[in-house]
Amino acid sequence: MTFRLGLTGSIGMGKSTTAQMFADEGIPIWDADAAVHRLYAPGQPAALAVAQAFPAAMNPDGSVNRPALRGIIAADPTALDRLNAAVHPLVAADRAAFLAAHAAAPIVLLDIPLLYESGIDRDCDAVVLVSAPPEIQRARVLARGMTEDEFQLILSRQMPDAEKRARATYIIPTTALEPARAAVKDVLAAIGKQIARDA
Repeated sequence: MTFRLGLTGSIGMGKSTTAQMFADEGIPIWDADAAVHRLYAPGQPAALAVAQAFPAAMNPDGSVNRPALRGIIAADPTALDRLNAAVHPLVAADRAAFLAAHAAAPIVLLDIPLLYESGIDRDCDAVVLVSAPPEIQRARVLARGMTEDEFQLILSRQMPDAEKRARATYIIPTTALEPARAAVKDVLAAIGKQIARDA
């Protein structure tokens, strides 16, 4: 039985960098954001769903214009729920296909920004949270070119870091690379022992 490890963390907390550290250890990774990106490509199921619900959010080539979609979501309080209703089942199917393809792996990582918010933590055997102090988080996000308003809007839709910390199985501080890499190795060693005990 494959051990399903969830990876989550609020925007700017270093989740992508940490996911790569797990990949470097040979762990197969399903990345929710990458799955959505694939599904938003021209002719893909999510792009077709968005075209039907939000025609103004489409590029001429049939791909989803994500900045335009973000603008629609910011302006219309009902838009996000309608988008999620259309896209979430497609993303879930993509995740199920990944799990089926890696059924022989001892551990897989499910990299999902809204892991707790979507309830997918219930399908995981353990959850790793990446976390950094608020001032570092904010500096990282604004350095990417996001505005303060966009940052605050995203934060308002995410469970507070303190609540995630209370619920997570493991917490990886991401203020520096090498301690984070060591923490990844520690998490995998602990899970390896748990798998051996349960075998």
